[in-house]
Amino acid sequence: MAPPTNKRSGYSRRAQLSSFLSHTAGVVSMLIGLVLIAISAINPSSFSSLRSLAADATDPAAEATAKSRNVGQQVLASVTGFFKIGGENARMQKELAIAKTKLVEARAINAENQRLKKILGITQQRDDVVAVTTLTASTPSSTRRFATIGAGSNKGIHKGMPVRSATGLIGRVLEVGATSSRVLLITDTESLVPVRRASDGVAGFAQGQGDGTLRVRLVNLGINPLRKGDVIVSSGSGGLYRPGTPMAVLTEILRDGAIARVIGHPSDTDFVMIENVWAPPPPPPLPAATGAKP
Repeated sequence: MAPPTNKRSGYSRRAQLSSFLSHTAGVVSMLIGLVLIAISAINPSSFSSLRSLAADATDPAAEATAKSRNVGQQVLASVTGFFKIGGENARMQKELAIAKTKLVEARAINAENQRLKKILGITQQRDDVVAVTTLTASTPSSTRRFATIGAGSNKGIHKGMPVRSATGLIGRVLEVGATSSRVLLITDTESLVPVRRASDGVAGFAQGQGDGTLRVRLVNLGINPLRKGDVIVSSGSGGLYRPGTPMAVLTEILRDGAIARVIGHPSDTDFVMIENVWAPPPPPPLPAATGAKP
């Protein structure tokens, strides 16, 4: 069925009036828009005052929007900076820890080089050094005091050879392996070394006490001439140990001797040198008898 040609919205006058007014407003608005476009094209400055009024009217809202945008950007920058600074701080802390580790390693290497130079300086002045090697282990808390060095028969090491560090006497070789040797430390209770006071040659014997110290006993009993701080060295009596090797410093004076603290402590020693067994020179020959028998 074809639609009716009557376009009326109904029999309600209010509906008819509303439809008429809406169509009229649309037509008027279109005409006003065309007029404004024509005026703007002919004279663009005609609406400058209106634009200024509109800008003034919208300026507070624009400022509020700009401030909100700035605050948002600042908050975002702060949050981003927090995480960025946190990551940068963590990276710098890691680099600082690595730098400290490298500094400690460099200092340790420098100290090791200094100790090795001392050993090499001694060996250059001596012709009885068999080998220079590392002290790999020791027994600091046992009643028996032993150490292990990284040289054995492959370096010409033999049982009984003295072992010393750059600072003083360590002990003597007790057992020899192919590539390592066991050393009896001078602080062991089975160690007995002839000694003398470095300043005037007062003779005695130094025996280990098993606690890292030495008990020095004098040969000649009587008035004890020893004093705290005296340096004790090997005397060379009976052979084996080269005379004049530093051993200990006296820390406590007793009636017949003293207690001494060793100078060349194994815990502070990295490198040692092994010496040939020292033999005292033979006594000079007696002069031949002269003159005839009566």
